[in-house]
Amino acid sequence: MTNDHIDQTVLRIAMLRDHFIRHDRFTPLEQVFSRLAEKRLADIRTERVNEAHGLALSGPSGAGKSAAIAHLVKAERMRLDDAGYGDATIISLRVPSPATLKFVGQTLLRALGYQISSERQAWYIWDLVRHHLRERRVLFVHLDEAQDLASRGTKHELNSVASMLKNLMSDDDWPVGIILSGTEDLEDILNHDSQLARRMKTVHFESLSPAAHANDVLDLLESYCERAELIPAPDLLGLEHGERLIHAAANQFGLVIELILEAMEEAFLQKETALSCMHFSRAYQLRTSCDDEFNPFIIPDFHRIDARQVFAREARRS
Repeated sequence: MTNDHIDQTVLRIAMLRDHFIRHDRFTPLEQVFSRLAEKRLADIRTERVNEAHGLALSGPSGAGKSAAIAHLVKAERMRLDDAGYGDATIISLRVPSPATLKFVGQTLLRALGYQISSERQAWYIWDLVRHHLRERRVLFVHLDEAQDLASRGTKHELNSVASMLKNLMSDDDWPVGIILSGTEDLEDILNHDSQLARRMKTVHFESLSPAAHANDVLDLLESYCERAELIPAPDLLGLEHGERLIHAAANQFGLVIELILEAMEEAFLQKETALSCMHFSRAYQLRTSCDDEFNPFIIPDFHRIDARQVFAREARRS
């Protein structure tokens, strides 16, 4: 296997990863966000200053939240440009750790292209944040892994961050919509502050069910195979493989896609033109370093495997 072949494989996988496949759960997310964006643009056109609202997307780890929001933001940026709002923008960043009021403000300033000394006080930092949000004509600020706002900060810090987010949405000069995405712990943050929750539209990504979603996952697999110019082996299109794939991905949509791409990477590296179950079992083994007895693409009773565990193996006698 040459370095050139590895480089070509990495490039092919990167191109597949960039391809976003729409799914049923994405539609309500897109609709909610489009309405928020249209209301914000209507206020700008009519020179009205109304309180902005936001969007909160929650779901288990691996559910595909980050990819969905990234696609949403990318599409909205293109739409803004096409509609003549090219000077407006959307800022997206991951919540820093520790998620104190000061550190969140510093990280947001960096995302806005402004560096500031850590010696500055929080009130000064957030005054600069509001200034640069207005100067950059930022319509929305997206905070990914937003559940971390409560993971390490004190209750006082959580209250302070929530208060600042509310202030951004109700700013007298330039209100900014807030997009929060994170695990179910994010729901606790919103329920902690009813005023913040009141300003947010909410969408939840549920876990997949092998019984209900196996056919949908097989359709997804076929779509990726067509795009990758790989022929799916007949056993990959059976209902059982869809159930195995969902179980191996711990019932999470985003992890299903990751496993499909990792299996395709194995096929590309081996210069195969067909995608088989062997590629999936190899991809799962590389992901978890498990014995064959704990690989859901190998054993018949795959339901007994805990797909969240890594290094799973039979107990060995010394």
